[in-house]
Amino acid sequence: MEALETRELRYFVAVAEELHFGRAAERLGMAQPPLSRAIQQLERRLGVTLLARDRRGVSLTGAGEVLLHEGRVALDAATAAARRTRRAGDADGANGTRDRLVLAVKAAASHDLLQKLLGAYAAEPGAAEIEVLPSGMCEQEEMLRDGRADVALMHAPFNSLAGFDHEELMREGQIAVLPAGHPLAARETLTLADITDVPDLPPARWPRDGAYPPGPGPEIHDQTQLAQLIALGRTMAVFPESAHAWLWSEHAAVPLTDAPPVVTHIAWPAHSRSVALAGLIRTATRL
Repeated sequence: MEALETRELRYFVAVAEELHFGRAAERLGMAQPPLSRAIQQLERRLGVTLLARDRRGVSLTGAGEVLLHEGRVALDAATAAARRTRRAGDADGANGTRDRLVLAVKAAASHDLLQKLLGAYAAEPGAAEIEVLPSGMCEQEEMLRDGRADVALMHAPFNSLAGFDHEELMREGQIAVLPAGHPLAARETLTLADITDVPDLPPARWPRDGAYPPGPGPEIHDQTQLAQLIALGRTMAVFPESAHAWLWSEHAAVPLTDAPPVVTHIAWPAHSRSVALAGLIRTATRL
């Protein structure tokens, strides 16, 4: 059987995500008939039915679910290969640009650790240039997989480390970040039960896999928006203790006594052979 082509995977993933040939064709910038033919040819070549079609619409078969997952992984890998190759090519240029690593970090998290890491690594002979790429909640995983980042600071249990190599760097407790004037802000400590279902303070909601979880709290797009909504008394959030670095005077941070510890890892793609990356990881594990 011939190998799958990137074009075929792009077509199938678009249809599988939209579950509508017309919307998928529009997303891909093509007409619907050739898209339908391409999917039918793919099914014939694989010898399986990927999409169930009836009067109610389109749905994925079991085989289609598998190809959607594997196709996303393969497309991310192809994109990552192109991005990382371009970065390596920049270092090969006539201007003698030094190696560059892109480090994804959750915005405002692990601030002190990040400063120590960047300072210690910059002092190493032949250190690569580090571009720090702030991200939203749990976006570091996707950035590593699609090549936007070469390495990331990730936080268990919030981030999944599946498929990555990683080293533990730090453990810390968690805090509830509240409006400074809220009655709960006067407490010495809180429990997770204390901050559950507080009628006037619904927890903020961050997107996961492109969708927001259900709930009455506001949908959060970035750290600045969250900080302002907390200051205005519209929401609250739970963060690692290191979040103290970005708190405003209108915020209060109260330790959570029964929240699990947050473990910060430095993580990178398991197949990486970058000498510069290996040097950064050695520096990180010595901190």
